[in-house]
Amino acid sequence: MTTQETVKIRRALVSVYDKAGLEELARGLHEAGVAIVSTGSTAGRIRAAGVPVTEVAELTGFPECLDGRVKTLHPRVHAGILADRRLPEHVSQLEELGIEPFDLVVSNLYPFTQTVASGAAPDECVEQIDIGGPSMVRAAAKNHPSVAIVVNPARYADVLAAVASTEGGFSLDQRKRLAAEAFAHTAAYDAAVASWFAKDYAPADDSPFPEFLAMPYVRSSVLRYGENPHQGAALYLAQHSAGTLAEAEQLHGKEMSFNNYVDSDAALRAAYDFDEPCVAIMKHANPCGIAVSAVDVADAHRKAHACDPVSAFGGVIAVNRPVSVEMARQVAEVFTEVLIAPEYEEGAVEILAARKNIRLLRTPARARRHVEYRQICGGLLVQQGDLYQAPGDATEAWQLAAGPAASAEVLADLAFAWHAVRAVKSNAILLASGQASVGVGMGQVNRVDSARLAVARAGERAAGSVVASDAYFPFADGLQVLIDAGVRAVVQPGGSVRDADSIAAAEAAGVTMYLTGTRHFAH
Repeated sequence: MTTQETVKIRRALVSVYDKAGLEELARGLHEAGVAIVSTGSTAGRIRAAGVPVTEVAELTGFPECLDGRVKTLHPRVHAGILADRRLPEHVSQLEELGIEPFDLVVSNLYPFTQTVASGAAPDECVEQIDIGGPSMVRAAAKNHPSVAIVVNPARYADVLAAVASTEGGFSLDQRKRLAAEAFAHTAAYDAAVASWFAKDYAPADDSPFPEFLAMPYVRSSVLRYGENPHQGAALYLAQHSAGTLAEAEQLHGKEMSFNNYVDSDAALRAAYDFDEPCVAIMKHANPCGIAVSAVDVADAHRKAHACDPVSAFGGVIAVNRPVSVEMARQVAEVFTEVLIAPEYEEGAVEILAARKNIRLLRTPARARRHVEYRQICGGLLVQQGDLYQAPGDATEAWQLAAGPAASAEVLADLAFAWHAVRAVKSNAILLASGQASVGVGMGQVNRVDSARLAVARAGERAAGSVVASDAYFPFADGLQVLIDAGVRAVVQPGGSVRDADSIAAAEAAGVTMYLTGTRHFAH
């Protein structure tokens, strides 16, 4: 046999935990003249389907034992899988030992991740660590020049097509791809087991960050390009990504781009993290406007759009409630790249789809990431997500540092601003009024410029607004820009060695200032 030959499938070893499609596979193999060897419950299902099957125990002459822990770990099984039939000495050894080779192995593994996710006791989780399955899969994948390995029931149709073809099996290129899938399958499985040991079962220390970190990702799509047309890019899916942005259902529009995903992720975080109906409009991962409304999402959208209508052109919108027909009509009036929502009311999609370039996504999941990852050259930074739950985030914990105590209305605007400023890249200044942003200054290298930018965007709306700063004012100059624009209340973390200067400036102007003791940088 040469490496380029199609291996005709005459004998198959089938041992699967996931028995979806098993009966159809077994019948198709039998009809094609393939002899089937199988294990315990898998053999039982095949036999019940009326298909002849030889149990592994008959093959090995040794019964399954230890509650099924030992069944396929035997030379008569693994020699039949691992014999490289390109080598005459391997073929002759099989003949001398009276061992028949396998041409196909079909196997999938115990449900370890599902068992862990169910909250099962540690002993039950350990029991779901497969031993024989990965051994068979890896053996067959290693010996792909002689054996085809199938780990995914979705491939069963390919198996039946192969055995029914003139060649009667898979080509070498096909066997290589099947082997690649098999090694990815066992690698993800081993990563899940190792991660559970490192994080939950046997952690090295009390740190919330495990000593070992493994995150299997599978390519979902190749994107048109990355941040710029000369950069290639792709989207990869993490395990358990259903219901997230990465697997959002696209209802309309052309395919998502790299930048669309980045902006959409920022928009989801901004909007979905509010409990009230909220709309966030993002551009280059920064908000053009954020607003909540006690009325409806159309009202929230109007207020968010009014913050910076110029920048909202070509933006990405996220809303944490179903898109109403009224909101759809408003959005359709302005060029929008992406609209993301948990649902769309009847008629809303049809209105929006009249704009052929808008992408409509549906994803129900809240964008609360409890752990965040960022790649650096040669490493990975991991941190706990900045959820709106720090000690200084509740208004009851704020310290009144200057001016009169805020009224209930002003305090509500301050609380909104403090919540919304977390979505703004630092240095971040957000002016708000009526539960909506009216001016945003972001991403500047000093806080004075951010204050000036926020005031400039707010214009006349700055007078009487409130302001949130994601970090302290290192000098009074940035605060003075806001005071001169007419803000009436400020919320900021405090903690500068010159806090007294800022407090004095606010006091002199009669401006209310609260200190939270909590910072919300977003780099």
